[in-house]
Amino acid sequence: MIVTTKQLFAHAYGKYAVGAYNINNLEQTMGLFQGCMDSKAPFIIQLSKGARSYTHKKMLEAMIKAADEIFPDAIFAVHLDHGDEATCMDCIASGFYSSVMIDASAESFDQNIAITKRVADAAHAKGIVVEAELGKLGGVEEHVSVSEADAKLTDPAQAEEFVKRSGCDSLACAIGTSHGAFKFSGKQGLHFDVIKEIASRLPNFPLVMHGSSSVPEDEVRRINFFGGKMKDAKGVSEKDITKAGKMGVTKVNIDTDGRLVWCRVHREQFAIYPENFDLRPPGKVFMAEYAKYIVGKNKVLGSAGQLEAVRALIKK
Repeated sequence: MIVTTKQLFAHAYGKYAVGAYNINNLEQTMGLFQGCMDSKAPFIIQLSKGARSYTHKKMLEAMIKAADEIFPDAIFAVHLDHGDEATCMDCIASGFYSSVMIDASAESFDQNIAITKRVADAAHAKGIVVEAELGKLGGVEEHVSVSEADAKLTDPAQAEEFVKRSGCDSLACAIGTSHGAFKFSGKQGLHFDVIKEIASRLPNFPLVMHGSSSVPEDEVRRINFFGGKMKDAKGVSEKDITKAGKMGVTKVNIDTDGRLVWCRVHREQFAIYPENFDLRPPGKVFMAEYAKYIVGKNKVLGSAGQLEAVRALIKK
């Protein structure tokens, strides 16, 4: 069942965070749905601008529709991740997405508001929810690239003004995370003081944390053992993710970890079984391993076991 992120956030706020997982292909789609069913968790399935052009946007949409039929008990939102204005408008017009993210964070404060408001007005007219971004996360994710020197934490006072003027429904905040597999060095971590201040200025308003993959050490070790070169890769502490979920962060974006599981499985499978040239055996292993990863992550987020409570709330 496709719902809006607003419906999911209404149940989650202050208690847990909903996992927002990026997908690009059949194997990720099946693994994600299976993992969320195994952990009885609501979730958000994210399609990035890059994913929509990897094969074709209609292919991804068709896979999600099929998964919705295969897993009829699933409750999830379909969300555009890091969209520009044109892509947001295309998704709004399609009638398939229940949520879009407009990322105009590279623009000036006033221009970001103006662009976000245009998208919000168009989306709200069709019952679609809008996420916006304020502040700049460092790192690289597809077409989004910000150097650490240019990264900028979200200003709480600006966040309050931004939400009031733009009409967005949730806000992605820069709170110390970054995109990609190399997020932190030394003792760097999340800025909980910033989260607390933003939440106090915007009570009961859903906050979003991007760049939230944990980059599991075991995944990196196994990738490197079979020829990978991911020295010093480090992600967000799972304890910090759990804590943020109780402070008003209701959506946690996870993309890199899914790629790491894919990379690890395929490196291992082709190294251990060099005679294999069939894509299906490693694909089956990946689907099972990704589902297992999703179960673990939903437990960290606190969304595991929340499915029936969300269903009851939506039916009211």
